[in-house]
Amino acid sequence: MNVRDVLTSRSLAGCAALAGVAAAVLVGKDGLGTVVGCGIADDAVPSVTAKDWLSSADHVVVATGVREQEVNRREFKSGPVRYATDRTVTFRTDRVLWSAAGRGHAVDKGFDMVAAGWSVYRESGGRVKRTTPEAPRLEPGHTYLLALRREGGEGGAGRWSVLGEGAAVPFDDRTVGRGEWCGRVLDEEDVALAERFSRSDDHSLEKVVLGRDERAVTGELQRARKE
Repeated sequence: MNVRDVLTSRSLAGCAALAGVAAAVLVGKDGLGTVVGCGIADDAVPSVTAKDWLSSADHVVVATGVREQEVNRREFKSGPVRYATDRTVTFRTDRVLWSAAGRGHAVDKGFDMVAAGWSVYRESGGRVKRTTPEAPRLEPGHTYLLALRREGGEGGAGRWSVLGEGAAVPFDDRTVGRGEWCGRVLDEEDVALAERFSRSDDHSLEKVVLGRDERAVTGELQRARKE
């Protein structure tokens, strides 16, 4: 099934998210504090435009997921889901595109983030990907543009997170919008279609540089600094 089929079925069903949203709704939004994402996004920090990234991020990086580990297992005494997990995803920092002057912690060659994990069903034992609203799930083997900030802790403690759903962008083959989005592997045309469906008023950095490389991203960040 391609994204066009998914979007058509979502329209008929009145859904607000891409494929996989049913599982996310069953377990709610717990455990998704670092990436807001397929469902209804609720960003604590603006994350969509180049100005948002410059205002709130510590770094903008190109990073590739290299491994994952299940964490934060939560058991449910009733209902179709027996337990749910999050994941700690380890990233390789491929390139730092921008860093805020004098703002805190340097990003290392590798770093971890917590992302949506799995739901395991009580009767079948089947595992279903949990997703994060309107954003990549963040999976090993895929590359992303990430607007990062350091959360919590003092003296270098704490953890990395993205600003919100607009601050994690598929970037396989060094192409904005190509790669993993909401747990599915899509090309930039499919991601653009999904974004248009899920956002009624899309002025995102991702939309501006869709299908282009990191030079376009740094150009938009530089332009935003001058405005």
